[in-house]
Formats: sequence, C-alpha cells, structure tokens
Amino acid sequence: MKITSHYINRFSILSICIIICLCYKPILVRSQSIIPLPQSMKIEEGHFTINESTKLYMNLKGKGKRMMRKYLQTLPYEFLIGGAKDNKNIIKLNITTEKKNEKGKNSSDIDKQKYTLNISSEQIGITASDAIGLFYGIQSLLQLTRHTSATTSSVSCAEIIDYPRFKYRGLMLDVSRHFFPKEFIFKQIDALAYFKINYFHLHLTDAAGWRIQIKKYPKLTEETAYRTESDWNKWWVNGNRLYCKKDNKDSYGGYYTQHDIKEIVKYAALRHITIIPEIEMPGHSEEVLYAYPELSCSGKPYQNGEFCIGKEITFRFLENVLKEVLKLFPSEYIHIGGDEAGKNAWKACPLCQKRMKEEHLKNEEELQSYLICRIERFLNSRGRKLLGWDEILEGKLAPKATVMSWRGEQGGIEAAKSGHHAIMTPEAYCYINNVQDAPEKQPTSNGGYLPLDKVYSYEPIPDSLKNTPASLYIDGLQANLWTEHIATARHADYMIFPRILAISEVGWTKPGVIGRTYENFRARVLEANKYLALKGYNVFDLEQEEGHRKESMNLVMHDAIGKKVQYNSPYSQRYKANGDSTLTDGKRGDWSYGDGAWQGFIAHNKVDVTIDMEKTIDIHDISADFMQSSGPYVFAPAEIIISTSDDGINFKQIDKQEFKVDKEPSFFIKSYTWKGNVSGRYIRYQAHSSNTYGGWIFTDEIIVNRH
Repeated sequence: MKITSHYINRFSILSICIIICLCYKPILVRSQSIIPLPQSMKIEEGHFTINESTKLYMNLKGKGKRMMRKYLQTLPYEFLIGGAKDNKNIIKLNITTEKKNEKGKNSSDIDKQKYTLNISSEQIGITASDAIGLFYGIQSLLQLTRHTSATTSSVSCAEIIDYPRFKYRGLMLDVSRHFFPKEFIFKQIDALAYFKINYFHLHLTDAAGWRIQIKKYPKLTEETAYRTESDWNKWWVNGNRLYCKKDNKDSYGGYYTQHDIKEIVKYAALRHITIIPEIEMPGHSEEVLYAYPELSCSGKPYQNGEFCIGKEITFRFLENVLKEVLKLFPSEYIHIGGDEAGKNAWKACPLCQKRMKEEHLKNEEELQSYLICRIERFLNSRGRKLLGWDEILEGKLAPKATVMSWRGEQGGIEAAKSGHHAIMTPEAYCYINNVQDAPEKQPTSNGGYLPLDKVYSYEPIPDSLKNTPASLYIDGLQANLWTEHIATARHADYMIFPRILAISEVGWTKPGVIGRTYENFRARVLEANKYLALKGYNVFDLEQEEGHRKESMNLVMHDAIGKKVQYNSPYSQRYKANGDSTLTDGKRGDWSYGDGAWQGFIAHNKVDVTIDMEKTIDIHDISADFMQSSGPYVFAPAEIIISTSDDGINFKQIDKQEFKVDKEPSFFIKSYTWKGNVSGRYIRYQAHSSNTYGGWIFTDEIIVNRH
C-alpha cells in the first residue's frame, strides 16, 4: 500500500530538498539551519536516505490520525505503509505517554509541543506526547532534508530534543486598513507553521472597514466593507472618510464570508495554528457607527468612533456579534481591542454619565472598564477568555483578562504582577510595519525603524520579572503588522519576512543554547530566505541590507559635549530621549525618531534651546541633523536661527536660514551647518516649522566645533 498525495504547491520535502541542494554547505552548517533553533541538537556521522521504498508508520488514533494524514497529503511525496516492528528505511511518528513537567501554569501547553527527532542511517523517529509535537518534529525534518537525485533525498544523522520556551508565538495581521483575500491568509499560514508560529491574530474590524460577515447585522459588510479610496492615507488623513457599497464605481475593500472564515480556521487547525479574531470595542468603531448610528452617543453617522456605553442596545449588539464569532472561531482567546478609545463623547453623553452614576464609576476610564468587564463575563460564560491591548488595564482590569502589551512592556509587567497572563508585543521590537532598513530605500511606512537584529535582540521577560513567580504569566510574544501603508500582498510579505523568523526563534529557543546568536541566526535566515523566495514569498533581501545609520554607531566629539542646555521651549515627554542632556551627549540617532536618541518637539516654538559653553570660546562651526518622515507628520524645519551671547541675555544673530518644506521626499535626514568666526559663551539654536505642515521636529545633537 501507499499513502498517495495530491500535489499542493506549498511547503514540501521536495521543494526543501531542491533549495538546500542549490545552496549546499558542509553537513554541520546545513544541519544547523533549522529555524527556530532546537534546544538540543547533536549531529552524528552518516545519513538517512528517503527513496521510493521508504515507509511511514504512525500510532496516532482518531482525529489526530485523520488530521496528520490530511497534512501529509499536502506534501508531494509518497510513502509505503509501514508497521511498528519495521526498523529499516522507515519514518515513525509515535505518540508516547510522558509525565507532565510541572514548571508552572503553562507547562502542559509547552509539553504538548515538545518532540524528539532521532535520525539514524536506517530509520527516522519522531516522538511526542501530542500530535502538535509530532507536527513540529516534521517541520524540523523538512528543514534538514536535502535533495540528492530525482527520486532520493538525504538527511544527516542527528538527535534533537526540542520544545518551546513560550507557549504563545504569534503574528497579527491588520486586514481592516487593507483587505487581504483568504488565499493570502492560507499562504501566510503555510509559512507560519513551517517556522513553528502557532497563533495568527486577525484584526478584522476598524474604522477602515468591517471584514467579517455577521448575518444578524448585514449592513456591517453591505455598507462598511468598502470605502471610496484605496489609499488609506488619502482616505483617513486627507479625505472625507466615506464608506460605500460594493457596486459603487470607486469601491475598494472586501470581507470574509462565514464560509471563508470556516475554511481559514480549518486550514490553520490542520497546521496547528490557532486563529484569533479581533472585534474592536469600544473605540476604533467608526464603521459600525456609520452602519448602525443608534449605537453611538450622538445617534448620527460620521460623528463618533466609540460605542455609547450608556445604551443597552450597545451590549445587545456586541453580544450578538460575538455569538456568531464564537461559532466560527474555536480559539480560547477572543480579542476585543480596547485600545485608543476617545472619551470626549462619553463625557458629554447624558446616558453615559447616567451609567457612571448608577454603577458608581469614578471616571470615563472606569466606564470603559465596565464595558470590558461585562463583555468578559459574556465570553467566560461561553468558555472563552478575553484578550485585549494594554489599555484594558485602565480603570479596572477584567478579572480573567489576558493583556497584550504594546505600549512598551509596562502593561505586561503590571498584568503579570497582578496574576494576569500577558503577551508581549512592544512597538519598539514587534511592530513590523516599521521599515527594516534605511528608510530612503524602503517602501513608505509608519516612520519607525525595526531591523532584524533588533527583533532578535528582544527578551520577552522584563528584567523586573526575572526569577519571580510573575514571570510565569508571560505567555509569549507577537509581531504586529498594521497595514495603513501596506496595500498589497507583495508588500505585506516583504514586511513579514524574515522578521517573523526572529519572533519564532525568540519565542521558541532559550537564551544560551549553542548557536543562539544573531550571527548564527542571520546565516540561517539567508538560507530560509532563498527557500521562501522559491515558494513565491516576496522577502526582504537581507544580503543587501544597509544596516544601522553609520552616524549612530559612534559618538561625535565636539566642544559642547556635556554642556548644559536650557530649553526655552520644551521637548515632548513622549520623545524626550536622554532628557536635558540629549543634545550635547555625543549620541546620534538611527533611522527611527523613536529610538531614544532623537528628541521630539511639538510645542508652539518647536526647537528653542540655549547651550552654556561655560566660558567664552571661539566658534567656527555649528551643525545639527533633522529628520523628515512625513507619514507620521515629522518634518524638516522651515527656518533655523543661530545666535550667540557673552552674558546669556543679549544675543546677536549670526545666521538665519529659510527652507521650503514639502511632504516629498517622504523621508530624509539632513545636516544643517553654519561656518564662520565668532566668539561667545552662550549659543541659542532655534528651528521652526512651516506654516503649511506644522507637525513634529526631531533633532539628535547640536554640534559645536566638531573635532
């Protein structure tokens, strides 16, 4: 007998073999090309040959066996049926009963994902306590296999003992700002499973469009799944934000039918990936309130972005929507958003204020918490758990909620210390909508810079939680791809790969494992990128990476180093960098204004500082770099004024430069320099915005008499 297969052009032994053959390296390097790196891997002499006579045996039963057979049929490979007593030219998949490792609250989830892979010259054995462990063993086997002829493949002999560090390793895809069809979702699931990512979070609803069919409320997709402009920036920032029906000649968008969702969930389950739906509430809901304005405080479309918490019909609507969602998604977690809700409408709404009085709520933060807690009770009553962005901590955290910490790590720390589970997804390390190389050469983005090495450097357990019981509540980490500026499948691929591979290894492999270094990882990524490109993924070319801004790599030496700076106009506390010493600390910024070296100014006068040189000196040159990243409204200055003084009171202007500011080019860093011969103790430096665009001004250092 044979296990026959149907050809499906996805991750397959044959394709793996071809690409590794094309990129052949010595056995040791090739055998260490697994991503994520196993916890323990011993390479031995010899190899196992897969050929037309190779048999396959599995002792799975019931549903697990049926699912494994279906998965194996997606690989263009045939095996003869083998038996438990066969010991030559056979691959064995065995479920074993093992004692659970009582490490903490997540141990059973981790134990299920554990596997051992033993490759000898005569047989391959994969053992695990659960089907998911066998599946992950197969993924490692696929990555180790190389093609040797038209009908044979070879795998180096090895012994692998492997399990994940964290139970949760995820990717979030925003399908609201731009809709991505189910075929693209399938393609991502293939890659995620191959690299042992086990959660795929779909951001299904937001102001830009409602993306899931809800039969009880058909207007959600009939009236708000499409909008009048494909360019999100033109529609949201500069446009009228109009929704439209599909038959409108300018319509842009789409949605998943309930049948589509069932297909996606089934496809993912076969590959041991859980699809987590996100239904935004109480904010980011402009599209809902256009279709059903009675759910808003004003009762009018295009007026509010937040549900009216004072109305009972709001809760009936949300619960009815969730009832349909729960039937489609078996996920333990249901994500309810909870982020960035504006509260002004609630402050002015009599019904919301009445609700606050009746429920003894102190403020609008507690009003939002009231909604979150009530929705959590609804989900808990149906055997599900609430997951939300870290704003759900405000007011009062729902009793059993899990927090997804995105505004840094503090939300996760606070949740874990209070006995709540947390998933770490801080913007600085996990927002892969930011560019991954020098922005001037990259597609338009949100303005941040997140290279592969920085993603890989992330440690999900904060220092303050290490070696404490609270660390057991950190469930893992997730990459987020917000798609304001990502409209196509090729662009989305480019932003995901290879950075999701770093998320995989950080979430799976413990620090300190041999080979768990960025240099080793990067070499393995270069091989994985070739494979992904062969499979049709549009990956970022890591070999052509320019890397960090060279100015940020070394201190710049000049006469003002360490000198006191008086801020005549304040810097933003959000982008304070190193505080009052930022502009004279010798540190230059990288490609992102949020990297902790660039200082941001948004006050009326923007940059207006005075440097005390401590004594009168001869001044020959003064320079400063300014960043433009027009997407997030960061603009170069329209005017720069430099003045000097001997007493700090009476200043003499020595330079004034005016510049034309425009949105294009969308990104650049420019140095503005004055040269001359003056003397003085105090230097006043002013940089002003254009009247047309305003926005932020960012600078990193004021250099006086560069050495």
